[in-house]
Amino acid sequence: MKALKRSYKLAITGTIIGLAILAFVFKFYAYLQNPWTRDGQVRANVIQIATRVSGPIVDLPILDNQAVSAGQLLFQIDPRTFKATYTQKKADLDQTIDQLNALEKEREAAVANVSQYRSSVEQANSEVRSSLATLRNIKANLERNRKLLKDGFVTQRTFDQIEKSYIVALASAEQAEAGLAQSKAALVEAQASLAQVVATLGAKGEENAQLRSARAALRTAELNLAFTQVAAPVTGFVTNLNLRLGSQTVENEPALALVDSSSFWIDAYFPETKIRRIKIGDKVVMTLMAYPHEVVLGQVESIGWGISQSDGSTGSDLLPNISPTFEWIRLAQRIPVRVKIMEMPKDVQLRVGTTVSVLVLTGTASSSETPDAPPAPLLLQ
Repeated sequence: MKALKRSYKLAITGTIIGLAILAFVFKFYAYLQNPWTRDGQVRANVIQIATRVSGPIVDLPILDNQAVSAGQLLFQIDPRTFKATYTQKKADLDQTIDQLNALEKEREAAVANVSQYRSSVEQANSEVRSSLATLRNIKANLERNRKLLKDGFVTQRTFDQIEKSYIVALASAEQAEAGLAQSKAALVEAQASLAQVVATLGAKGEENAQLRSARAALRTAELNLAFTQVAAPVTGFVTNLNLRLGSQTVENEPALALVDSSSFWIDAYFPETKIRRIKIGDKVVMTLMAYPHEVVLGQVESIGWGISQSDGSTGSDLLPNISPTFEWIRLAQRIPVRVKIMEMPKDVQLRVGTTVSVLVLTGTASSSETPDAPPAPLLLQ
């Protein structure tokens, strides 16, 4: 009877040990088939908010770690200087427009003057031609009467009258030529004035360089005034807020950081020995150290193609800097695997930099079904 009881106890003990061994083998097989790591971190797009203009802060309606919506005012820089600049540039634009209008009127007047002097030149040319023709006729008549006077066919009085007519015609021709020269000089001067006005005026309409420059200066002043109000580019969380009312901001220097609440993902760092079993699209089960009992589901989005070199960097003497290692011990490098968050419990709040344990369910890339969560997520911790 005692032997029977002893055999019974041994059988129970053996069964328990066998089940434990089977459970261990099963878990070890799952470990080999489904890579997991406790070296994971929550990541998100962290936007550095930098000001486009410099100046003191006059309004700061936010607090550190506050949730903000896209377009919400983060802080405002004193706008008075920029308002004055905007007003000045607007006045400069109005003045430029007035100057261009005045120059356009000068151009029109110069064009009219050129046209008038061209007509004067044409009229003077006509007068010169007419006076020269008259002078030629009178001169021919004078020469003819000079011969007739020698032959006694005309009187001296008649000849003197013809000679006086010639002198008058000669003076008229000279006066006409002087008038032509004066008209030509006036035309040249009018054309020079027109060219100067056209050069000062530039192109017409919106293509005018002065007008475009004034509009650009006004637009720059308008933008700088708008830049005094710094708004959130995305919905997220304010972090590292060290600003105070009256603080001086510097152009293009980060003033605070904003965590994009819609951009969270997980970076899991797997040993290189496990990477070959991980495929893009594989389902992922994760637990956060801050929420060890909550399971977060995800999917492998991408696998890193390179990591930074730890040995072989150049030393001070430009020679490779190689750290000594043990030949019989080789540590596997860790490759980053980016995991997209697919499903997350409502009570879980993600924070950048927190620790995550990640289990990749191999062979699930082609499956559209959501994998069952493991019964004991604490095992991932």
